[in-house]
Amino acid sequence: MYFMIIRPQQKRAKEHKQMLEALSKGDEVVTGGGVLGKIAGISENFIELSIADNVTIKVQKQAISSVMPKGTMKSA
Repeated sequence: MYFMIIRPQQKRAKEHKQMLEALSKGDEVVTGGGVLGKIAGISENFIELSIADNVTIKVQKQAISSVMPKGTMKSA
C-alpha cells in the first residue's frame, strides 16, 4: 500500500519543491490556473509574473505548476 500510494505522492511533492527553489527571474512558467508568464520578481512566498506588456500579477509560489522552455511566450 505504501509503495503504491504514499511514496509516489511524496516523490512528486519533493520534485515540486525542488522546482520552486530553482526558479529564477526570466523563467517562463505556468500557474495551476493556466496563466503563462515570465518571472519578473521573486520574494519568499510570492512571484511577480509579467503576462503581457506592462501587466504584472503576483501569485503564490505554490501556484506555479511547471516551468516552460524559453521562448514559449513568443509563440503563444
